[in-house]
Amino acid sequence: MIPSDDSLQPSTAAAGTVRLFPLPNLVMFPHVVQPLHVFEPRYCDLLEDALAGDRTIAMVMLQPGWESDYEGRPPMASVACVTKVVAHERLPTGRHNILLRGLRRVAIRQELPAKLSFRRAEIETLEDYYPASGTRRANSQRRILELARQILPDSDTLQVQLNDLLAGESSLGMLTDVFAFTLGFSTAVKQTLLSECNVDVRAAILEEKLSELADRLQSADGNTLSDFPPRFSLN
Repeated sequence: MIPSDDSLQPSTAAAGTVRLFPLPNLVMFPHVVQPLHVFEPRYCDLLEDALAGDRTIAMVMLQPGWESDYEGRPPMASVACVTKVVAHERLPTGRHNILLRGLRRVAIRQELPAKLSFRRAEIETLEDYYPASGTRRANSQRRILELARQILPDSDTLQVQLNDLLAGESSLGMLTDVFAFTLGFSTAVKQTLLSECNVDVRAAILEEKLSELADRLQSADGNTLSDFPPRFSLN
């Protein structure tokens, strides 16, 4: 889904150039962390460049049909997540293990010419947008937390984390990002949620998808998600 112009709220003061790490099976969000195993030569080059600089990498999802041109420059989504390398392990094989922390949404405005082994683009930051008419925001936040409690495994640690999210007065935007990343949605749904900057609209989409997921789990003998936290990803 490509967001409408009304949903993109770029800060033109926060424009710049980013390194692009396109993957078909990972959608990153602000506020979350993700381990990654890096082994393709072009992405090892990208990582070395990031480590020598500001340590930032924009994770972006490849569009359907990427398989025919994976080694080239297949089409990407128009909204990505800038991340920072917060931990790095260099392996004897020349590969790397890294830990990424999501920083912010960005709109990809123009991809730069292919002068390096990895892709780069000009971007603008997308800020969370809270409409003044958000009268149901508190109810939406409460409902999302209730549904998350139903879906996540019955773990004391997870329940404590949910309580911390609530007690810490986390913003609705942050909550939607954390649950969009954590729960078992398709990459298409996750990309839709990443691309939506209107927090009230994003929360409504998330609530709908959580309700659908809760209904499916209930019909499957009440099983909850066992794949949490998200598994280690390969590039």
